[in-house]
Amino acid sequence: MRRNTSITLLSAGHACVDVYQGAVASLIPFLVAERGYGYAAASGVVLAASLLSSVAQPFFGALTDRRAVPWLLPVSTLLAGVGIALSGLAGAYVLTLGCAALSGIGVAAYHPESARVARQAAAGAHSAMGWFSLGGNVGFALAPLLVAAVVGTGGLRRTPLLVLPALAGTALCVVVLRARERSPRVRAGATPAAEADDTASFVKLSLAVMCRSVVFIGLSSFLSLYAAQRLGGSRASGTVTLFVLYLGGAVGSVLGGALAERWDRVTVCRWSCLVSVVAVAGVVFVPGPALYACVALTSAGLYVPFSLQVTLGQDYLPSRVGTASGITLGLAVSVGGLASPLIGRLADATSLRTALAPLVLMPALSWLLLRTLSEPGPPRPPSGAPAAETETGAGREAGKGEETRPMTSR
Repeated sequence: MRRNTSITLLSAGHACVDVYQGAVASLIPFLVAERGYGYAAASGVVLAASLLSSVAQPFFGALTDRRAVPWLLPVSTLLAGVGIALSGLAGAYVLTLGCAALSGIGVAAYHPESARVARQAAAGAHSAMGWFSLGGNVGFALAPLLVAAVVGTGGLRRTPLLVLPALAGTALCVVVLRARERSPRVRAGATPAAEADDTASFVKLSLAVMCRSVVFIGLSSFLSLYAAQRLGGSRASGTVTLFVLYLGGAVGSVLGGALAERWDRVTVCRWSCLVSVVAVAGVVFVPGPALYACVALTSAGLYVPFSLQVTLGQDYLPSRVGTASGITLGLAVSVGGLASPLIGRLADATSLRTALAPLVLMPALSWLLLRTLSEPGPPRPPSGAPAAETETGAGREAGKGEETRPMTSR
């Protein structure tokens, strides 16, 4: 299977999984309306999905470092969908939390292994990894529309229909994995053995990703309700605003990959943080329909560095690629969900606008952390191996006439 075909299918599968990350936040207005949840209770549902995902992803990442576990991709995709599908049928609050947690575990199991497989398929191109990340952002963007179409027309009792993307994603995973099993070029889990880990830089990068995560999950949890307050109380305006937040992420992911081909990844990440400071301030403080433009800019700013931070983490920890992916793509991202209950409690005590205002500081903290980092050097091949053909399988793409580039930017 050619690189572009593999990346396209993996990206589509990524979309099918991340629909369920976006669906958690998209269900909040309906849970508030039908079950009378307050801000704190509603944010607890987001926390349930995020907390289990946070704890589990490093475990799954470490598992992929020890052995290839490609079967995790279809199984985890199905698990993520089943959790959300059952959430509307679980009347008790504790059961709703359990369903959200089940979906979070599915998401946790999917991402480390999918990042490993995608990077092999990308053959070192940042733009290809950007397209893979695009799939996840498209899934996020489609989530509010899908939930509105299903739950908005028939209530929470219709959530079982939301399992359909998981079924499609499972089928896509099976197609990709079967094709890669037939390819003699693929040697799962191999990494450049000569490269040393830079743990200090990886920790700083992970903290920066956590700050970014607090902003994104905080906004995605409450933006729909906030937009409805700011724009006349319409539930439709809240759905549209959430769609803009997720869709802007799709643009940002592709743009980030393209920018990293021209400048180094650390520089691109720094500038995106500065843009995000201004954009988040606009979301919180700029009145009227200009909110939509600020949300779009915020989303792009937060997502330009997304795929770049994943590959940076892998390059800072080249001997533990699965663990690096589990933390940067999972733990550090999901930790933002831990802040949601705090935002909810503050909103209950004051106002939603007051509760969202501290989010402006988070991208600035990310910038301060990133300015201490440097771009990692290109991975060195094992001793005696030609530079264009390493044991990662990426170099073996060159023998097929496909483009091969180092994992870091030029």
